[in-house]
Amino acid sequence: MKNRFLILIAILALSSCQNKDNSKNIVKTIVQDTLSKTLGGTADLSEVSEKNDKEVALIRKQLLVLLEKDLPAMTKEDRSFYYEAFDLNNDKKEEYFVGFSNSYFCGSGGCSGYILKNDGTVINRFSVTDFPIYVTTSATEKFYDLIFESGGKFHLLKMKGGKYPSNPSVQAVIKGDIPKESTKVLDIQGKKLEKYLF
Repeated sequence: MKNRFLILIAILALSSCQNKDNSKNIVKTIVQDTLSKTLGGTADLSEVSEKNDKEVALIRKQLLVLLEKDLPAMTKEDRSFYYEAFDLNNDKKEEYFVGFSNSYFCGSGGCSGYILKNDGTVINRFSVTDFPIYVTTSATEKFYDLIFESGGKFHLLKMKGGKYPSNPSVQAVIKGDIPKESTKVLDIQGKKLEKYLF
């Protein structure tokens, strides 16, 4: 009886080790398949691409309208932007942070950009800021408060009358560190965001 019990334990131990190897092999196979499809360009990213394409087309269209008078003076390199989507008011519709990083839109005080609603209408145009922008967890008028860096200092921007202040450099300087629970958006250098032309 004792021998049968030991044999049963040995069989269970061996089958348990075999199942772990199979699990590792299954995970390894899935990872290899995903990587090969992604690198080979055969992964199904249609939903992501379609959403991204619609967002980019909407932003391009709006920038062509907003900057119509500037277009003749702009070079091809000037006509580029970065963007990142974030739901600022928890309405299940993302707003778009649009930023620039070229000499036409940037100067010694920082760069310009926009915050657009999901339908492309302008919430704000902002100036003299450095990226990234931080979205805090506190809210004013149902929109998250923002922290912009300008002139080496961090400034708190709160929604007032349906708009954020357009010049961060004249807003209240925050004391202490940026809250850890804040979310970085439009981190142009850090996140390696894609550059788009308009």
